[in-house]
Amino acid sequence: MHTTPPGPIDVPTVFPPVARFARTTVRLHPRRGTPTVDQSSMGGLLWWPADEPWPTCDGPDDFDHLDHGPAEPEVPLVPVLQLLADDVPELPFPTGTDVLQVLWCPFDHDPFSAPRPELRWRRRADIGARRQEMPKPDGEADPEHIPDPCVLDPERVIEYPGYDLPEAVWPQIRDTITQVERDTGWEYETDLAVASGTKVGGYPGWTQLPQWPVCRCGSTMQHLLTVASWEFSRGDEKRWIPLEDRPAMAGWDFDSPDDHPWRALQSPAGLMLGDAGGIYLFVCTKCPDRPYDYRFDCA
Repeated sequence: MHTTPPGPIDVPTVFPPVARFARTTVRLHPRRGTPTVDQSSMGGLLWWPADEPWPTCDGPDDFDHLDHGPAEPEVPLVPVLQLLADDVPELPFPTGTDVLQVLWCPFDHDPFSAPRPELRWRRRADIGARRQEMPKPDGEADPEHIPDPCVLDPERVIEYPGYDLPEAVWPQIRDTITQVERDTGWEYETDLAVASGTKVGGYPGWTQLPQWPVCRCGSTMQHLLTVASWEFSRGDEKRWIPLEDRPAMAGWDFDSPDDHPWRALQSPAGLMLGDAGGIYLFVCTKCPDRPYDYRFDCA
């Protein structure tokens, strides 16, 4: 069980213009472990049909595998997330599916100099015989782009927009933000708005200006999920570290040695995407085949 502590500020009461932008996000709380193939997981085994070829990068071309010389074809994708409808029913599963799988090529790709993800929506009852082993990652891939196996503990949290807050709203709350920070030390954007870490739904944790993709049908895509390098970073740690993990943080500091327990809480999957960045996946729920796109940013 992981419990995000409530903030000391009731956002709808203190910042009324923000209340209508509230969204529920599902914090996945990855933690190092040994998930089984029939569990929701990060970096774990995937429920993959035995008769379906394992996906590979569609390179080589000049925009694949940046900074690694000529791209080699047929580099196997690596598993990133497997999410079951039993655990995260909030996902916009296409009719007749109950599993979402996210994989990516662990090399950097244009246009974002980051791993390039792919999605699979499945129905468990249709999978039949399952693949018993997954291909080993390419030996030249950056190990910090290959998530270590983690179990998940989904938790629902209400969040509010930071960068995605409409420009017209900021003048209405700017003075209150300053007053709250002066009186309590709590900051709107880091402590009260967008939840940190790997999560489903809610708002992307942009560190740059938002870049919401538009579907071919003309609709703005919906934020499907975020895969984050860190579950918290300097400045947002006092709000987004679960209560159950607080004892392990005793004596922590960002200069603490690598073997301090807090580091496994901050980066349980061992990812480092750019400079502690995140990959944001988007999907169009108006189209039945669920077209998707992604964005990447970092500090």
